[in-house]
Amino acid sequence: MINASRLAGFFAAHAVRCVSDGDTLIPMLAYLVGDGGRMMERYVGENVGASDSVARRKLESNAMNAEDAALLYDGRITIAEQKIDAIIIEMRAYFLPESEVVIAVPYTPKGNGNFRVHRPKLLAWKNCDDFDSSAVLQSFFDGVDEHEEGSKIWNECLDESK
Repeated sequence: MINASRLAGFFAAHAVRCVSDGDTLIPMLAYLVGDGGRMMERYVGENVGASDSVARRKLESNAMNAEDAALLYDGRITIAEQKIDAIIIEMRAYFLPESEVVIAVPYTPKGNGNFRVHRPKLLAWKNCDDFDSSAVLQSFFDGVDEHEEGSKIWNECLDESK
């Protein structure tokens, strides 16, 4: 899950860059192939929340024959009884196919004043007993740091109050 988390962090920073200007986040399926290369597919017009979503089916079935993958899409989560926009990230490490980690990166859109990125929230940690959660989260932030433009926006707009 370490590599999946690092991949997810990199693309989470990319997603932060996308939504920081008020753009809509187009769902992305990012994955690592055998030679360590990062691949990414966008799903324009897909409703990722639907159970029959093409992107989610690919993530669950590993139709792309990846080693690790992350699905990123725009959603909403509840923090202190308030609904807030968030980038939802579903991660898979396919060597343990039943494992699943879901992280949300809450944000305040530009249309509500200044764009803000809030502390990531761990939403799911399923069948991950073999993983160290602190190492997975550190790997996520290492991935964020690898995206030069996205990490700069993330750090400049960080608001840890939520």
